[in-house]
Amino acid sequence: MNIIFKRKSIRKFLDKEIEDEKIIRLLKAGMQAPSAINSQPWEFLVVKNKEGIKKIENMSLYSKPAKTSACCIITLFNKEYTDKFEDYKWIQQDMGACSQNILLQAVEEDLGAVWLGTYPDEERVNYLKENFNIPENVYPYSVIVLGYPTEDYHGKNRFKEDRIHYESY
Repeated sequence: MNIIFKRKSIRKFLDKEIEDEKIIRLLKAGMQAPSAINSQPWEFLVVKNKEGIKKIENMSLYSKPAKTSACCIITLFNKEYTDKFEDYKWIQQDMGACSQNILLQAVEEDLGAVWLGTYPDEERVNYLKENFNIPENVYPYSVIVLGYPTEDYHGKNRFKEDRIHYESY
């Protein structure tokens, strides 16, 4: 559980590339997430070049942490994988688990990361689709901004016993 408690949003990064092996392990972690009906709706767009990172930085007021990042992973979901299931409505849970797995693996890799919310914000979704040539049936869910943190970090203890209820509210 150490990586769960160490994880925190990191918004400033060193000017240092992330090794390809680490990026592959982040993607493998994302693909290990549970998904409804085992749909595994995810795909990933890895952005390492400065031009692409600048586009992510300009996505919204809240995407400025991308400016100093070494890499961004855009998590995507492909409707082709979900449309074959009748009444599929679990994309938020599936892609949330996928994104969280990447964030936790980032801690394991001694990387910093921050999750930029994208889906279901139509403006952000359309911005990414247009700027990264994302096909019509594929949707950006989140952007995970990654890099080596400028300083050591430790997450905060967020346990609040008064928010726990047993047997009934």
